[in-house]
This record gives sequence, C-alpha cells and structure tokens, in this order.
Amino acid sequence: MEEKYRIPLFYPYVNDDMRNEVMDTLHSRWIGQGVKVDQFEQAFAKKFNQQYVLSFNSGSSALETAYELAGIKPGDEVLTTPYTCSATNIPLLRMGAKLVFADIKKDTLNIDFADVQRKITEKTKAIVNVHMGGIESVIPREMEVGLKERGIKVISDACQALGVFNGDYVCNSFQAIKSITTGDGGMLTVYDPEEYRVAKLKRWFGIDRVKKRAEGWQAYKEREMTFDIFLLGYKRQMTDIAAGMGLAGLRVYDEVLRHRKAIFERYKNNLKEINGITLIDGDVNKYWLVTVLVEKRDEFAKMCKFYDIETNMVHIRNDAYKIFGGRRHDLPNMDWVESRYTCLPINMKVSLEDVDYICDCIKKGW
Repeated sequence: MEEKYRIPLFYPYVNDDMRNEVMDTLHSRWIGQGVKVDQFEQAFAKKFNQQYVLSFNSGSSALETAYELAGIKPGDEVLTTPYTCSATNIPLLRMGAKLVFADIKKDTLNIDFADVQRKITEKTKAIVNVHMGGIESVIPREMEVGLKERGIKVISDACQALGVFNGDYVCNSFQAIKSITTGDGGMLTVYDPEEYRVAKLKRWFGIDRVKKRAEGWQAYKEREMTFDIFLLGYKRQMTDIAAGMGLAGLRVYDEVLRHRKAIFERYKNNLKEINGITLIDGDVNKYWLVTVLVEKRDEFAKMCKFYDIETNMVHIRNDAYKIFGGRRHDLPNMDWVESRYTCLPINMKVSLEDVDYICDCIKKGW
C-alpha cells in the first residue's frame, strides 16, 4: 500500500551536484580536511563578501570558538536569549559563564535590546545575538557604539540565517535541515587577522596545518621538530566530504533562497485574513522557519496532524531546562509567546500548492 503523503516540516535538500561532489571526494586520497575545505571557505568568502572565514564540523563548534575568541571566562556575565536552540547556550555553561536571559520581542521573537540595555552590568562580557528562523536581529546603532566603547563583544548566532552578517563574530550552520547542508558543519566569520590565525589553531589541536603541509606533513626534519604546539586546541575541523556538499550547496544558494521566500510569501498572503493566527516576519528574512502565533495551539496542532501537516515548536525556551537553573520571572514577552508559537512546513520539498492546501485547512478552523 502506498504511504499517504505527509507534508514535512523539514526535509534535507541534497541534489545530484552534491552527490557528485561527495563521490569525487570519496575517489580521492583526501576525505578528511583537505583542498575542498579550502575551496569551500574561499567560495563562501567570495559569495558573501567576507574576508576571514573558517569552516567547522558544526555550527556549535563555530559558536564555541567564537565564545573563546571573545574571551569569556568563568564568572563572566553573558546576555543571551531564552528563545533559541539549546546549542546556543550550552557551551556557555561549559565555560562557566553566568547566563543572563533577556526578554524577546513579540513581533520577531528575537532578543529585545531594550531589555538587554537594562540588564548590562560591569560584569557583562558578551552578548549573543540570535537571528531566529532567519529573521535578522539588529542592534540599535547607538547601543552598538556603547558596547564597543565598553569592550562588550557581540556574537552573532546566524545558524538559522545564512547571509546575515553583523556583530564581532558570525556563526553559520550547515546542519542536515538548514537551507544548505553539509550533513553537518559550520562557518565562523571574524574581522581580525590575528583572531583568524588563533581560530585556525584552535580548530585542529593547536597545530599550524599550513606549516605542517609545507614540511610535507613530516614532524621531524634532520632530527629537528618542524612545528610545535603553543595553545590547547580541539578537533573541530570540517572534512572534504562535507565541504564538497557545501561547495555544491553554495552554487544553488540563491535558488534555494528564492524558493523559500516564495513559500513564505505564499503563507503571508494566504494567512493574513485568518483570525487567531499571526505570521512572524522581519525587515530582513532568510526564511528558514515559518513561525506563527496561534490561539489554542494544542487544537491547532491536532488539526494539522489530522490533515497530514507536520508542525512543531522546534525550540523550547532554554530557561525551562534544569541545566540553565529554572525559569526566569522577568521575561513577560517570552511568557506570553510560550503557549502560542509553532512552525509550519518550509523546505525544498514543499510546493506552493502544498502551502495553499495547508492554508485552506487552517481556514476551516481548529
């Protein structure tokens, strides 16, 4: 019996070009970090007009490296949002930082910089600015100047917003269901050549791979070491298998973005006259999620399931998890949003006709 079609919330996009790049890598000598990693970084830098970019095995690794470059130490206060993937904030706990959750905005679900301003103290070391669902979160210009004067770093978590660049560090993700995927992977953009050098060392055990390559990968030459290790690094590098997918993904990035935008705009047009549902949008949107605020969310989810439409909240407010110390009581917008938000399908497998079907089902009520 043929399985009934269910409209998927997420679906990884892998085309023939990506498969061919992977097969090309698998037929080569280098399947770990090799020339394709370099090519992917160069192509990314050119595509988005950035100079210092560095690939990683995940967006989380890129974020953790950015936190380290920002100089976050145990006891430092870091202002962040409760509404994000837990991968944004878990590394900060491991580093011993004190998380200070700022409230979110009801219209974009991004961090509320008015609340950020109220919660900055002398112990504030950094601010994590998450661009939720692809919607750019912009720091007010006057506040940005003040942060630079005080030496407070801004880490831009753009893991859901490929193409958004602001702050002192920008982190992207190529996890399986992101707009373009490498299976898993990440990219870090920095704006200082020395931090770029340090990040490269941190990425691979503190070893200078450029120098090692120049020595033919030999650790000794005429009984002398050809390289040394001066800082503690990690194993966070991307592989050529992943980079091959990334190279092919960049070639269709504009096409993917156009499709996702068309899907989003179709929702926007179809849902605007329906009572009890509000679509979340922003001035700049890279269309990773279609997030809606709905009344009677449980009933809405049951209705979608009945019509074979996948929905999900996707992210849980982080302060609800025990590891973050329990719910905060100074986040009124997060409290209001918490019972209302959910996400509708958007991916390369979803068609405009699928969106029309979904919206027709919603119009029937829940």
